[in-house]
Order: sequence, then structure tokens, then C-alpha cells
Amino acid sequence: MNPRTDGRAGGSRVRTVFFGSGGFGREALRRLAVHPDVELVGVVTAPQRPTGRKQQLTPSVIDGVARDLGISPILRPERLRDEASTAAVLAGEPALIVLADYGQIVPPPLLALPFGALNLHPSLLPRHRGATPIPAAILADDRETGITLMRMDAGLDTGPIVAQERVALDGTETAPRLEAHLERVAADLLDRSLRPWIRSELVPRPQDEDAATMTRPLRRGDGRLDPSRHAADLWRQVRAYQPWPGSFIETVQGRLVVLESSVGAPADRPAGSIGPLGLAAADRELLLHVVQPAGGKSMSWEAFLRGHPGIVGSAALRSDA
Repeated sequence: MNPRTDGRAGGSRVRTVFFGSGGFGREALRRLAVHPDVELVGVVTAPQRPTGRKQQLTPSVIDGVARDLGISPILRPERLRDEASTAAVLAGEPALIVLADYGQIVPPPLLALPFGALNLHPSLLPRHRGATPIPAAILADDRETGITLMRMDAGLDTGPIVAQERVALDGTETAPRLEAHLERVAADLLDRSLRPWIRSELVPRPQDEDAATMTRPLRRGDGRLDPSRHAADLWRQVRAYQPWPGSFIETVQGRLVVLESSVGAPADRPAGSIGPLGLAAADRELLLHVVQPAGGKSMSWEAFLRGHPGIVGSAALRSDA
């Protein structure tokens, strides 16, 4: 790339639009709003969605951050690929897009901006492409993960890598804690990469397709704890599937969500049976520490047993829900 000045505000700062919806992009948006090399001319986020038991319309996390920062306009297209939605973004005459945890496909006219579209992805691409890289890293017991800043192309997380930052894992992370840490790492990486990217000092490198792995969106049924698997696998699942879809056991006394657990000694009873310490898995005991009965509050396993002593000796039930 040659140094470019097109799309600069007043010949100095690059007109930029931020795309994001989830919490992973919060700190990146805050950094972008004060970066000396860009002029933030808008935010694109998800429309308000019904949430909770009352199904009250709720704005996205990024929507709230953008309003707190006084950014305007905030666009909330149902379908970004619709011609009118794309035109609304282009009306701000951006030269650069920065994206983090947005959730929709970015159409070609927006990928073709002078400085392109940069995506902050919470994995070391090409490993864990797709929708759920943070749970995937925990489930796979990866020893490291990280942040990739990539220039987006028409594929799903297939664009060339602009910069990466590695993060060591100790094998005890939960998805919320890891996301919070990676949020800060992503903001730092973006902060120090923007100026060299704008000055054409960063040369993107192609991803190694032979090393690529894919993730998929999670479904509620993925949260069922399968006692025919090893206890370590179930422990990783409990940590990876917070807050969605959660991890749960179907019992004779209803669904029981497992919030905290660990791996215990070898199980001395059939897999799937519930004992005073927890759930017997294929090899060892999955020790249950904090649980939440359906419709109830979270509590310690000991407190739950005091109110439900009859569950000991029963078996976890099969369910595809």
C-alpha cells in the first residue's frame, strides 16, 4: 500500500465508523473515540432486542457506550446488507471501518473503503474462526489464545492478518473473565496499530488455511452436561458456556444449572449418578460447588442438598432441550 490521504478529515484524521454490539468491543470504541489519527463519524450496532421475562426492548451494550460518549449518528440496521442500510453508513463518507463483535456480514461496498475494514477477533487466527472463539479456546484446553486484528474480506474471518497479540492461558479461565481480559488486550492492540496502518507501515499477511479451525453459534441444548464424558471435559464446559448457554443437569427435581465446579477423585459409582459431592462422570467425580435450580437463585451445592436431600442417589436424566 502507498500512503494515502483520501478520507482524512481536514487532511489529517481518517473518517472512521465503528461496528459492534457485544461487550467485547466496549474498550476499543472508547479508545477509538479519542485516537488522534481518526475522526469517529458514527457507530453501527444491533437494533434494540426484547430481553428478560418482560421482553423489554433493550439497546446493545455498544449502543449504550456510544450514547455515553456522545457519538452521532448511531445506526441500528436490521440488515446491514440492505441497500438503504449500506447507503446510510456511506453517507458519513468514512474511509475506515473498525469492527468488534458485531454479528452481521459486512457488504462489499463497505469492505472496499480506502483504509478497509479492520476486525478485532478474540483468537489467534486462523484458529477458532467464527462466532464463538472464546468458549472454543476453553473447551479445547488451549494453552494460549489472543487477539487478531485482520483486514476483512468477503469470507468468514479469512482476511489477512494485520497484527496479533498472544495471551497465555492457565486452564482455569471462565468465558466472562477471559472476554474481559481480551477486551483490554484488543483495545491496546488497536490503539497501537491504527497509526502504522494508516501510514501503510503494516503489511497484512495471509492466513494459513491448512491451520484453520471453525466455531459455530451455541444452542441451548449444547449446555447439557453429558456424564458419559470425562469430568475434565465437563469442567471445561462449565467454564466455557457462561453465561450462554450455561451448563445444566436434568434431574428428578428439575433442571439444575451448574455455575462452578471442579474435577474430583475417581468416581466409585455409575456415570450419571448424583452423589453428595456432585455428578459421577465417565472417569471421575464432577464436584459441584455453586448451582442454580430452575427459577431459583444461585447457591452452594451444600445449601441445595439441604433443601433437596432426595436428589442424592438419583441419576441425571437425558434431555435434548
